[in-house]
Amino acid sequence: MLQQQESPIPRLGVGEEGVVGRHVFGEVWGVNDKLLQDDEYLKNLVIKAAEVANMHLVDVKVWRFGGGDKGGVSVIALVLESHIAIHTWPAYNYATIDVYTCGEHSRPWDAYDYIIKQLNPKTFTKTIVDRSSK
Repeated sequence: MLQQQESPIPRLGVGEEGVVGRHVFGEVWGVNDKLLQDDEYLKNLVIKAAEVANMHLVDVKVWRFGGGDKGGVSVIALVLESHIAIHTWPAYNYATIDVYTCGEHSRPWDAYDYIIKQLNPKTFTKTIVDRSSK
């Protein structure tokens, strides 16, 4: 039978015993649609968020999806520690944000908070999950 365990957040001090995984993700509503369509702005936002969170950037890719007023942008930053992703739906003033890191030295919540501050949504969610192996 599958057992659910309570998990302290953030979980520190596990480095030598196993994988330290920290996952921060959520959604934003009420963001300026022009920001959510601006792939260069979003790319630079993710780069700066990685820096703020003490992550080591490997590469950033940007994709535009759809067309017209319903087209969105996806930005994925590969960082040595894992990834940062933003997916936008400008027609709905909506986006999702995902920051996942492995290791004890990075601070994914700082990256998430930086992105939120820069996007300035009317409302947002923030979920922090400990994804450590022990």
